[in-house]
Amino acid sequence: MKLVECVPNFSEGRRKEVVYAIVEEARARNVRILDVESDADHNRSVLTFVGSPEAVREASLAASAKAIELIDLNTHRGQHPRMGAVDVVPFIPLSEVTMEECVQLAREFASEYASRFKVPVYLYEEAATRPERRNLADVRNGEFEELREKIGKNEEYRPDFGPHAIHPTAGATAVGARKVLIAYNINLRTKDVGVAKQIARQVRARDGGLAYVKALGFELKGRDMVQVSMNMIDYKSSQLFKAFNLVDAFAVHFGVEVVNSEIVGLVPMEALTDAAVFYLKLHGFNENQILEKKLFETESQRLVDASLASFADAVASDKPVPGGGSVSAYVACLASGLISMVSRLTLTKAEFEKAWPDLRDILAKSEILRSRLLNLVDEDARSYMRLMEAYQLPKTSEEERQRRTSEIQARLKNAAEVPMTTALTITEVLGLAAKLAALSNMNAISDLQTATFLAHSAALGALSNVSINLSGIKNEGFRLRIQEKVEGVKQDIEESKAKALAIISSRER
Repeated sequence: MKLVECVPNFSEGRRKEVVYAIVEEARARNVRILDVESDADHNRSVLTFVGSPEAVREASLAASAKAIELIDLNTHRGQHPRMGAVDVVPFIPLSEVTMEECVQLAREFASEYASRFKVPVYLYEEAATRPERRNLADVRNGEFEELREKIGKNEEYRPDFGPHAIHPTAGATAVGARKVLIAYNINLRTKDVGVAKQIARQVRARDGGLAYVKALGFELKGRDMVQVSMNMIDYKSSQLFKAFNLVDAFAVHFGVEVVNSEIVGLVPMEALTDAAVFYLKLHGFNENQILEKKLFETESQRLVDASLASFADAVASDKPVPGGGSVSAYVACLASGLISMVSRLTLTKAEFEKAWPDLRDILAKSEILRSRLLNLVDEDARSYMRLMEAYQLPKTSEEERQRRTSEIQARLKNAAEVPMTTALTITEVLGLAAKLAALSNMNAISDLQTATFLAHSAALGALSNVSINLSGIKNEGFRLRIQEKVEGVKQDIEESKAKALAIISSRER
């Protein structure tokens, strides 16, 4: 599977509602949000997400649009250098994607971004078209205020894409392609920012320090300390423990104490194991000894990671999983996907502009439901397998028989609750279908009809799996509660299906 990581940096780290709005725009697209880090002193937020190249590009554009709408650099102040509301957008190859493909992705994104938002774009790192722009620090030198005075007057500052003029509130943006980078900070117990700046000069590559480290010194007024802030651009060559030891040695020289260190955003496991091996003096250690690594390998066996052909073959085999519950969840996931598609196709049409706020809301919710249903595909299979394990428990002694009965009853409840969750989630999908029916582009109306029929059938399938597991449960109160829910869901799905189809039918006349 082709996977690209994107780590856009936004010039806002204090107003939580603004950061949330930006993140939600990305989340509504077909990407997986991995991390959000905000720093009030830096007044900066770092968002990390992964997905296919096209999905990452779409999410980056959506998040950028919201940032440009809500951030004004004329009133922005923070410790971290910045030149744009959307300050930097890097694309990083993760799986089955080359650096060259990420360079092409960065340039295509930069072209569309500059054209759509009228923000000048400078390409950096691997995507740079000029050697003097490879280094992000050089591109961003002088920040928004200085660039505002020079762009349009000095050819040296002509952007790679977009107008040869600063955007009045959004500034300019750096777009690039690069390797995985670790943002690593070390905090010092002193208020003298000069100490942090002197240590940063000793550590960074351009002044003779570690070959693959960029560093700056900052004052953290909110914490009464200073910080050596580093970008580890090749953590395999300049490891974290080397950076820490060097900063610590210079801190001792200046008579200050290292308070702690921190990683902003995500970090590859290898970078931390390198530090563990060094400090713990581990002998013969290898990454296969890491528990989580083994768990991740097991995770790759998830049903949702299989190809369509493999999943279809698994369903057709003589094994009981994946069964009707997993298939119902997957079919409903496809129905939610069709709702997302119809929403997106409608959002591209200017004649539906008045409905765009509602359409964006439907799209965001359908993507959340799609993700939830995808997880339920595997959760349903796991609940069945746990039940089968309970039936295999020993029953020789009275104590073993009691334990076995207790486990079977608990797992039967779980096996009923999982498809119940699937059915309840599908009621939300059908509710969105009914709302979208009144707003959608008529050219995609058959796709919405398909989504409605699929979701309705999937809900009935999920409910049949609830009922079969209820039959073995001895707790009458539990059975009655769930059966009441089943009847309620049946009524809800029939009403939502009828409503959606009736609206579609009226619009087809």
